[in-house]
Amino acid sequence: MVKHQPLQVYEKQVFLSFVTGIYGCRWKRYQRSQDDSSRWECTWFIILCSSFFLLLFWAYFWLVAQNDFNEFNWSVYNRSGEWRDETIPILASTTVGFSYITFLMILALFHISLGQQMNLYWVHKIGVLATLITIISGVVTVDDIWGDEWDILLVSLQSTAPFLHIGALATVTAISWLVAGYVVRRERSNFHMMVLVIYIVILLALYLAPLTFTCPCIMDRNSLRPRPDIIGRRGAPMLAPENTMVSFNRALQHGASSLEADVTISVDGVPFLMRDRTLRRTTDVSKVYPARQFDDASFFNWTEIRSLNAGRWFLESDPYWTVETLTARDRSRIGNQTVCSLVEMLRLAARANSSALLDIRKPPPEHPRYRSWFMDTLWAVQKAGISQKRVTWTPDTDRGRVRGLQQTANEKLSVEEIRQRGITSLTLHYSKASHKDIQEYLANNVSVTVYPVNDPWLLSILWCSGVPSVSSDAPQVLRKVPYPIWLMSQSAYNFIWITSDLVSLAVVIGIFCFQNYHVIRWRMSGMQNYNPEQIMLSAVTRRSSRDVNIMKEKLIFSDLDNGLSSTEELSLYPENGYARYSDGGVAD
Repeated sequence: MVKHQPLQVYEKQVFLSFVTGIYGCRWKRYQRSQDDSSRWECTWFIILCSSFFLLLFWAYFWLVAQNDFNEFNWSVYNRSGEWRDETIPILASTTVGFSYITFLMILALFHISLGQQMNLYWVHKIGVLATLITIISGVVTVDDIWGDEWDILLVSLQSTAPFLHIGALATVTAISWLVAGYVVRRERSNFHMMVLVIYIVILLALYLAPLTFTCPCIMDRNSLRPRPDIIGRRGAPMLAPENTMVSFNRALQHGASSLEADVTISVDGVPFLMRDRTLRRTTDVSKVYPARQFDDASFFNWTEIRSLNAGRWFLESDPYWTVETLTARDRSRIGNQTVCSLVEMLRLAARANSSALLDIRKPPPEHPRYRSWFMDTLWAVQKAGISQKRVTWTPDTDRGRVRGLQQTANEKLSVEEIRQRGITSLTLHYSKASHKDIQEYLANNVSVTVYPVNDPWLLSILWCSGVPSVSSDAPQVLRKVPYPIWLMSQSAYNFIWITSDLVSLAVVIGIFCFQNYHVIRWRMSGMQNYNPEQIMLSAVTRRSSRDVNIMKEKLIFSDLDNGLSSTEELSLYPENGYARYSDGGVAD
């Protein structure tokens, strides 16, 4: 009778094969191991975690920066000279990269949870490294061309901090299972204790984080001020070409109470509406006057300016992906738009009983109207027939010559400076208008207009801060926000905060006790925890080496292939879990 060493029974583990196969291309049983991961693989895990958190930061930035996508494209245009929607490739690549890195992070955490050795496949290493380098390059590029936009991160936390806190608390609480398994189930060392201390510090920091939050919408509902007035910034530029009559009409139709426009003075003294320094982006000047397409817009006379088409570019470039929503009649009307004069816009505001906010660009020193631009603008206001009290303009210069017109400063000033200049309103970028500053201005009867406000979350926090008016490129979006998107009393938030902290603490303590209880029970019972994935011979002492396991499996299958005859058969003894074969039916 020939006897062979007993084999351990295989059990299919599809999920484990999927995890180790996708992460490290280890699809076979003998390729897997429960040995500790090498320092090199731990380093790659740290790189993967760094890529994930950097991508998380990058994705959150672009999520809240949607409020300023138009400003970003305009900044790129001023550098490149070509108008393109650069946010589309950025958002597409960010979505793909974030999905890929998040998937790898989930697989890595499963490796830790299942006690498997991490061995990231070389293709994934290239992908992770390429993603990390790309995101770092993107951060550097944005800091160069759009550095001021980083301020939106702090502003957005006034709206998102309470919800991000709950999400982070749930995530760190769930990670306690991995931390407890890593610390409790292994021999204690200084490194294990350091991991435990770091986890506890992070958890305590999250528990106390709400003490640092400044959220205007955590307030008493009875203290909420009236809804801010919406100013159509260059009309409704997402629905029609900016600074055109169609755009201003659309803004008024969508509830704008005022109109804002950029004013430039032509060479013959006619104020007209144009945001850019040149006419290239928003007119067909490259076709009509190709030799002068890079000239300053103020060096054209009104007859030349009026001959240009100011609407066709909008239909061709579709900067906001809204052209498909237009009717044939709207497209025809937009395609025939010309550059709008200041008089036309003010007459429209007067008929609609609304006010106007003018951002005037003074002509350069060599311009013929350099010294008379003020009188040219004042003449246009008088000719339009609008009440001067309903017209506000920047810059706040020539105050001695302004009688009846309202002037506003577009820079952050102290209350003392505002009084000295004799102005009663400020027009500030949202990054310069903190909740504390707004309250101080309102307490001193200084009106504040904040720009640009295009997303409901930004309108909500400014509404809760008490801002009287906001300037928006998207009045059609803000029209659908009749109330702040969230509003909560201080007592209600304190209850949610303390309750979530206590629940998290109870879950973490329970997980550590559960893990520790099973370890103590295992040690006291003297049971041996054999890994069903490892193949071993009972005559050989169990080792942790992966190479030994591979050789054992090859030896086993070599014996089976060469030693079994036609009369040999395998028999399974379920009572002891071992498989053996008998020759010719010879009993054991």
